[in-house]
Amino acid sequence: MGIFNPYDRFLKISEISEEYLEREGICALILDVDNTLTEHNSHNISEEVALWIEEMRQKNIKLIIVSNNSEERVEPFSEKVNIPFIARGKKPLAKGINKAVKALGVPKEKVMLIGDQIFTDVLGGKFSKVKTILLEPISPEEEGFLKFKRVLENKLKLR
Repeated sequence: MGIFNPYDRFLKISEISEEYLEREGICALILDVDNTLTEHNSHNISEEVALWIEEMRQKNIKLIIVSNNSEERVEPFSEKVNIPFIARGKKPLAKGINKAVKALGVPKEKVMLIGDQIFTDVLGGKFSKVKTILLEPISPEEEGFLKFKRVLENKLKLR
């Protein structure tokens, strides 16, 4: 499996079931925010995602958010969904992800990182030795650099 390849792929987060996580031996999830749980820079959460979060809680799946965004961006969303967070996670570097694994209190083998970007989430998981799930982004990127990264990521997905 190449460095840019996630452990698994899903279209959206609500497709990831507790049964799937159990089969994979996963009891804790590191979640990205932008275009994974909500649209980029949004504080809104869809009913579908809210229900998925509640289902994970009911199944005792531990959750934590790791975002490269600022605390000012992540904290209000984190409070809304009642999930602890690490802002400025510096993905793909391992520091923020490793901090999250420590906060979750479970071995790395039981943790999975879920995000929508190859160059931050998938690489961050690889560098941290955490399994990753790559989702399709909730909405298309509008900003220049993010839009450019998506073009490169789409070329990698074709491999």
